[in-house]
Amino acid sequence: MEYTTLGRTGLKVGVAGLGCGGFSRLGLGTGKSEADAVNLVREAFSLGVNLFDTAAVYGTEAVLGKALKVLPRDQVVVTTKAWIPQRSGGSAATRLTTSLDHSLKQLGTDYIDVFQLHGVAPGAYNRVREVLAPVLLDQQAKGKIRFLGVTETGSTDAEHEMVQRAVEDGVWDVVMVAFHMMHQNARSLVFPRTSANGVGTLIMFAVRNIFSKPERLKAELRQLAAQDKVARWLAHAPNPLGFLVHSDGDGALSVPEAAYRFVRHEPGVDVVLFGTGDVEHLRANIASILRPPLPEIDRRMLAKFFGHLVGVGLDPPDYMPGLSLH
Repeated sequence: MEYTTLGRTGLKVGVAGLGCGGFSRLGLGTGKSEADAVNLVREAFSLGVNLFDTAAVYGTEAVLGKALKVLPRDQVVVTTKAWIPQRSGGSAATRLTTSLDHSLKQLGTDYIDVFQLHGVAPGAYNRVREVLAPVLLDQQAKGKIRFLGVTETGSTDAEHEMVQRAVEDGVWDVVMVAFHMMHQNARSLVFPRTSANGVGTLIMFAVRNIFSKPERLKAELRQLAAQDKVARWLAHAPNPLGFLVHSDGDGALSVPEAAYRFVRHEPGVDVVLFGTGDVEHLRANIASILRPPLPEIDRRMLAKFFGHLVGVGLDPPDYMPGLSLH
């Protein structure tokens, strides 16, 4: 594993972080048992993964807590989240504290390394900053939280409007941002700001369905071609991203591997989150993230073909609520 520092937190984290949500939910979403999920987390730790990202809404906090019982707590970075839908100001503050305390209990720990507000929409940010941030700062002072974070809403905030504001406030130590081969605008809109302000970055949507399921990619390209947003040959090619898979130099072995490598080596990226419910897939994902940058010619082609796209491939899992703090 390779390690980096998560922004101004000073936390030393592996560049590959295990996401406990997504479509797999540590395998619980695909029929695996809790015991399987616990073993998966422990195997990830043995491979050098030390950041585990969960959330109250994922339903995996308790499973992660079971896995953590046999791991050295001071060597693990736990990040979780609270989703607080619209309520009155006082009620929202109470719900936030309750969610934090419940997460602590589920995880079996006295503190959360990074506690994040989940899926904050641009229109909700003022209220989050004025009503909820003070609550989190108070809980931080009590030792329940080490650092504060905020996550964006993906496809409903494709221009990263909320994060662009949040990174300038001095409150949030970490942000979770969508960035991948066909949604590259965080390169100019987010990463220069996070780097300048010492804000750590957790990257979501690096692969998801669009790069792991060929038919999902083809359907998206057909729709984009119909809108004249990509070249029509891409929509009809049997393997539209096949140019990334080659044996020359450091060519990728697969499209998902290329997707992970593209994100991993972008300046401003700290941790690439990935999800899985299978041990072999776990090992393959980590290996992909640890491989060198894509060849320069491949990066240029990705910029040429897809650098202008915004909001592509940001579909959330079906079980997720409408993540916005309206």
